[in-house]
Amino acid sequence: MPTEFDIYGVYVPRLFVIMLVALLISMAIRKVLAALGAYAFIWHRGMFDIALFILLIAGLSFLTRWYVA
Repeated sequence: MPTEFDIYGVYVPRLFVIMLVALLISMAIRKVLAALGAYAFIWHRGMFDIALFILLIAGLSFLTRWYVA
């Protein structure tokens, strides 16, 4: 299992790439939730957003665990 991604000759830590992807997905999900008005039913928006981000990191980390270059 590689611990780094090779992006055009630059080695980037795997966790950094996963966090960037999770951030982009999280931002998209938050926009959709805000447009649907779902945040009216969520008690603490900040905690929910952090939990969503952490769950996305965990899920992406699990999915990329078997990545072979």
